[in-house]
Amino acid sequence: MSAAYQLAQLNVAKLLAPLESPQLADFVNNLDRINALAEASDGFVWRLKDEDDNATALRPFDDDMIVNMSVWRDLEALKTFVFAPEHVAIMRRKREWFHRLSEAYMVLWWVPAGHQPTTDEARSKLEHIQAHGPTAAAFNFRTNFAMPVSRAKTTSI
Repeated sequence: MSAAYQLAQLNVAKLLAPLESPQLADFVNNLDRINALAEASDGFVWRLKDEDDNATALRPFDDDMIVNMSVWRDLEALKTFVFAPEHVAIMRRKREWFHRLSEAYMVLWWVPAGHQPTTDEARSKLEHIQAHGPTAAAFNFRTNFAMPVSRAKTTSI
């Protein structure tokens, strides 16, 4: 039986230089490989992408802010991908490419199975965690919340 909910995630990064710059070349050159790794991961469901098969052209927050948004079967599936050696190796280099942000830049939330969140929905979740900290509505890896319990409809005779 499949779960009634899946885990959505958003993370944003503020670029230190234009995507076309030599400074970001290694980041850009690894996007396809890391995205393919995500899509091949057990528990991967969906990710936001543009006509170039990534989301770098989508700038729903700021002109110098890129987004990554995806949906996963559950928290463990996402953690397995995020902490995989190939992904960790790239993320260790994030200070070469992105500004250090003073407020939350990542958020997790539960969505009904099959739902593809919009960037407006993701923005509201990010703003929620920035304003209120982790709650059941918007949380992070350190402080997370279990999948909501699905209540089956019952009829009385």
